[in-house]
Amino acid sequence: MQAAGADLLHFDVMDNHFVPNLTIGPLVCEAIRPHATIPIDVHLMVRPVDRLVPDFAKAGANLITFHPEGSDHVDRTLSLIRDHGCKAGLVFNPATPLAWLDHVMDKIDIVLLMSVNPGYGGQRFIASTLHKIRAVRARIDAWKAQGGQDIWLEVDGGIKVDNIAEVAAAGADTFVAGSAVFGAPDPGGGYSEVMSRLRDSAQGASA
Repeated sequence: MQAAGADLLHFDVMDNHFVPNLTIGPLVCEAIRPHATIPIDVHLMVRPVDRLVPDFAKAGANLITFHPEGSDHVDRTLSLIRDHGCKAGLVFNPATPLAWLDHVMDKIDIVLLMSVNPGYGGQRFIASTLHKIRAVRARIDAWKAQGGQDIWLEVDGGIKVDNIAEVAAAGADTFVAGSAVFGAPDPGGGYSEVMSRLRDSAQGASA
């Protein structure tokens, strides 16, 4: 993925409780860390979340995001992530209200919007997410205009070559592509080709 042009490695961590699937843990992150020079972006779909934050930070994560529903104290979890030297962020499912942002804008580095209901790869992009992207972009821009820190706006779920431009135009600046990349033929060249097409489409829309 790094050789193909990715800027981040996105880790989907699922616990079979918060979402109906079981994926990878800190040991996999730790094993991959020496082989990658780009940041590792860990998305925790777990409950409770605080127990795993130190483990992933130690394993080499650079960014850690979590769902507010997975924490008993969102403000404290964000501080915990930052205290361990990682960038911190909140993740919003399609039906999760954005009101959580009203209280923690000063503690986040990234907002991740799910454009599918999390748990499985290969799902179709939920078009109503575009309204949510615009709403978060407006919040971030207003926050920065008041002197606030830079905040990334990441979108994950159903991102393809044929829709990434629309997502970028709505205000996203960071994109997670799973099946669109890994489903490309010929790992020797297909990954790079798809990554290049995704980047060109996104940059063209946001230019």
